[in-house]
Amino acid sequence: MSQQVGRLARIWVKRAKGGPMDPATSATLIAGRGIVGNSDQGRRRQVTLIDGEVWRTLTSQLGSVLDPGRRRANLMLEGIRLENTRGKHLRIGTCILRIAGETKPCEQMDEALPGLQDLMWPNWGGGAYAEILEGGEIRIGDAAGWVGEKPRSEPSLTTEASAT
Repeated sequence: MSQQVGRLARIWVKRAKGGPMDPATSATLIAGRGIVGNSDQGRRRQVTLIDGEVWRTLTSQLGSVLDPGRRRANLMLEGIRLENTRGKHLRIGTCILRIAGETKPCEQMDEALPGLQDLMWPNWGGGAYAEILEGGEIRIGDAAGWVGEKPRSEPSLTTEASAT
């Protein structure tokens, strides 16, 4: 696994489904739930992430400088590539997230900037979504990077079998 080191550049919290994305300087992540105060809680899509460089590249291809908050993601990373990272573990500050999949862009991207949805479709241009494995407080500027596989907190089948 690549040892990329990056940082958390932006944080947004969504109060309600379809509601505004409120910028924040810090947030609390709850393992298995999501971001405190965010409308999406407890599903596989507990937090959404975008790559700041990819965002800037795509919007500039359309001749625009668009606020990344329009992407409607929770976290923007710098120096971390999200493409093809399903199953990998990402540390942000003291928190650990497992990338669960690719976030496909919706029609709201074209409402923000015509042509953006199609441009974001390939190569994980819409970012990723993740589950929170280890929660805690995150802040803009926190270090971010890929980590090796974390040990599972529940007993393995081998351990269970040997206990019987």
